[in-house]
Parts: sequence; C-alpha cells; structure tokens
Amino acid sequence: MTLRRLTLCADDFAQSPAISQGILNLLQRGRLSATSVMTQSPHWPVLAAPLRELQPQADIGLHFNLTHDFGEQNTLRKPLPYWLLCSQLHLLPRVALRDSLLRQIDLFSQHLGRLPDFIDGHQHVHALPVIRDALFDAISLHWADNSKPYLRAPDRLGHPGDSRLKAVVLTQACRGFAAAVEHKGLICNRWFAGLYALQPEAGFAGLMQQWLHACPDGGLMMCHPGLPADDASDPIAAARAVEYCHLGSQEFADACQQASIAIGRFRA
Repeated sequence: MTLRRLTLCADDFAQSPAISQGILNLLQRGRLSATSVMTQSPHWPVLAAPLRELQPQADIGLHFNLTHDFGEQNTLRKPLPYWLLCSQLHLLPRVALRDSLLRQIDLFSQHLGRLPDFIDGHQHVHALPVIRDALFDAISLHWADNSKPYLRAPDRLGHPGDSRLKAVVLTQACRGFAAAVEHKGLICNRWFAGLYALQPEAGFAGLMQQWLHACPDGGLMMCHPGLPADDASDPIAAARAVEYCHLGSQEFADACQQASIAIGRFRA
C-alpha cells in the first residue's frame, strides 16, 4: 500500500510553556513533523534550546503574529476583525508590516541560529491582502534564491472541519494567496486542513480521521496541541489538551496507519 506523506504542524510554539512542552513531547515521538514559533513571546529565548535539538527531524517555522498580546509595546497589534476588514480595503501600511515581519524573523534567527523553514501566520494573517505583499518583500530581503521558505496557503483548504462558515470566511479572505505565492516563484502546500471550532466538545478525533482519509500525498495540516493548563489568557486551552491527548494516543497512530499516512517534513 502506497503511503501518503502529511506535514502535521503544531502552531503557537512559545506562546506559553505548557503549549511548547506539549509540542516538544509530540515532536520527539514523531507525532508531529513541524511547528511554527511566536518569536515575540518572552518565553522564546529559553524555549529555542530544546527546539534546536529537534531540527533534523522537523520543520521549524515562523508564526507571524499581528493579533496576540505578549505585553510588549506594539502599535501594529490589532484584533483579527481589523485585519480582515482593512486588508480587503487595502488600507494597511505595507512597509510597517514588512518591518514587523523582519523583526520577528530576526528574533527567530537570533535564538535558533538560522532562518525559518517556512512562514505561516497566527490566525492566518500572513495570507491577507497587503500583508502578503509585505511577506514577499521580507522574503526577498532575507533569503537567497535557492533557500527560500515554503509558505502556508490557507486558501487551499481541502476540508471545512466542523464549520463551513468559518471555512468560507477563511478562503475568501485569503483568496488568491496560493496563486500569488507561485507567481513569485515560491512554494506552498497543495492541500490544507485542520480548521475547526477549537472547542473541546468538537470531536477532534473524528475530525482527524476525516482529514487523514481526505489528505493527498504532500498535504499540510495545522493543529494546536498543548499540555493541560489553567490559562485564562488562552481561550482554546481546553481544546489544546484534547488535541494533545489524541495526537499522543495509540488511536491516532492506528488512524494514520489505516489511512496510509506517513507524517514527515514538507520537502522530504
């Protein structure tokens, strides 16, 4: 039976110690093959060291952040509805966005010792109009032609999860991103999944089984695991614990085997 390769990426590394330790545990067990880092977090300088040891077996990327509050002075930080609306109206400061991205890339390199393997965005902001142009500008400034990062294309969502409305909003807000990436000579995923309500009662295990069976060879899926934690600042903490439990379980290993899925790095 032919195996299909899936890049399974945990978002939000460094957002908190509990989230990060959960991701590290799953990476060490081969249950994940990528993670994206929030480099503005005060936890990132310490958490970079254990992540560095896992570099040969996992893709490590930048989770570009414009919405999560880490307590730093940041005039660009706004809630997601602001970015959704102003990006569609093309009323965003491209140069300031590029400079914010460059600073976050620099923080990544400073503590990990190299550039990111890929770039995605917290709440998918990287793929919105104008912000995507700032992203392309930053890549052209920071990368040599033969070593550019791959990008997450949310508009190639292949499964709506448990929320068709959320899926429509995402794909419409990010429409044209994949085509723009390829026009720039960059690489992105052909298929994407992992979108759902991020609630503990959503039935993550059942959704994961659907995603695994729908995934084509070379697909990319996001997830949001973390160790159980009482974190009032994290509205999806309960869902993270459910994801962590399932991804570490024999049930998940069996589901991958039954679906002929091999979890691996994007460029493998």
